[in-house]
Amino acid sequence: MSEFINYNMNKQAICAIILLITGVLSAQNEIKSDRLYKDQTPLEIKIGYSNKDLNKNTNDSTFIITSMAYLNEGKWAEIEVNLRARGNFRRNQCYFPPVKMKIKKKQYEGTLFDGNKTMKLVLPCKIESEKNDNVLQEFIAYKIYERISPFHFKTRRVNIEFTEPRGKKIKEFQLQGFLIEDDKRVAKRHEGKVMERFIHPMAMQHLTSVQNAFFQFLLGNTDFSVAYQHNGKLLYVDKEIIPLPYDFDMTGWVNPSYATVNTTLGINSVQDRKYRGFKREQQYFDQVRAEFLAKKSELMDMVASFESDFSDPKEYQNMYDFMGSFYEVLEDDKKFEKVIVAEARTK
Repeated sequence: MSEFINYNMNKQAICAIILLITGVLSAQNEIKSDRLYKDQTPLEIKIGYSNKDLNKNTNDSTFIITSMAYLNEGKWAEIEVNLRARGNFRRNQCYFPPVKMKIKKKQYEGTLFDGNKTMKLVLPCKIESEKNDNVLQEFIAYKIYERISPFHFKTRRVNIEFTEPRGKKIKEFQLQGFLIEDDKRVAKRHEGKVMERFIHPMAMQHLTSVQNAFFQFLLGNTDFSVAYQHNGKLLYVDKEIIPLPYDFDMTGWVNPSYATVNTTLGINSVQDRKYRGFKREQQYFDQVRAEFLAKKSELMDMVASFESDFSDPKEYQNMYDFMGSFYEVLEDDKKFEKVIVAEARTK
């Protein structure tokens, strides 16, 4: 009997040690992969490639290889990265298409990018005066959602010295952009997984769905679909389906020169708001409304903290005022009922 007891005790002890080691390793990996996003000062990088070559490789599995230098703790380091153009509209319309970046483990291991095999690099769209301000506006949108929902993408601003070979000449650009973590990292952080199939919005978690819908309304965004995962992903966490939004350039919040509007929704400008969330129990509308109102000062102050980073004061002021008009709706019972609750979709 004593041998049986000792065997079971040893077995339990071994299992406990294995679980402890697994937890420690998991925590270490999480710490490594979060290093890039923990520091929120803009990361200085240098990168060069041909936009023509990038756009030419249309297959999702085809990447171009280039070298990227980055400034870390006062020293420049270099890393090999694999790039491909991503997105549909911006890919066809923009001079600088948004980029999907992959880094091999042997390249990122032990560096600032450790644990980040895949990322997105968001760049300005066109060569125009407000290009960097538009990117900053979109970045701020991600920062707002960070404070609304725990289910969000981590991001990091970058200042980019971009060189592009154009025939025998080299064109240089000073750009602002930002990195977005991979959706699988978000899922892993919440011990869930990414879903990639049609899900009706009413099958999704009520609270996070309404939070997302209010946020999209704040931005003046109608260019998204949670069901078809257009400009958004879905997470499966604790047996619940949760929306994970991204890509906020085609919004009233950013209001870029290339914006197009879906007039079938009864709006004539991306700055005309249209609530696109689904009808749910009133308690969820009231709860999320209260959350946004409670965070008003915090969110407005956070947005205001970026004022000095804008090249054009008008771009900042238009964005700030646009947020103010969102709160005008939330603070007025009649407007809230008419513009949000009554407009909630049933199909």
